[in-house]
Amino acid sequence: MSALDRLIRVIPDWPSQGVTFQDLTGVLADSQGLREITEELAAPFANQKIDVVAGMEARGFIVGAAVARQLDVGFIALRKAGKLPGIVHSATYALEYGTATLQVHQEDVKAGTRVLIIDDVLATGGTAKAAAQLIESGGAEVVGFGFILALDFLNGSEKISQYPIHSLRTIYA
Repeated sequence: MSALDRLIRVIPDWPSQGVTFQDLTGVLADSQGLREITEELAAPFANQKIDVVAGMEARGFIVGAAVARQLDVGFIALRKAGKLPGIVHSATYALEYGTATLQVHQEDVKAGTRVLIIDDVLATGGTAKAAAQLIESGGAEVVGFGFILALDFLNGSEKISQYPIHSLRTIYA
């Protein structure tokens, strides 16, 4: 049995009625679980000449940094607006009720760099698309995306369909 099967808690009707929440905190808290998901997320990209891994705030930091270590490359933090000093690239994306913005230090994204983007969950795809825009705004190349979970019924993969997408588990409904 995989770490995901053993350690994900499925919580019905949270945060609202009709939603089935997939709680990944148990996977991250377990050394074997964290190791397993890290290895599985890194494996498809091991021979892709990745220069750096980027992860979105906040859980993408945890998983992305672990994948970067597995691939023996550095890590770039994609932050919420207003969290980084200095000159930044910004990408704004739609949320259910409003917008949000991701930012990255301009000096962290170098032209020609090959970047793997990692996050915990692919839902509607807005954050992932904004992450790709940030990386490409500095002239770097998005090699692909890795997610622990992909919520297929929210169609997020459509927003990033031009890139390879690897998810450890896909939820269809």
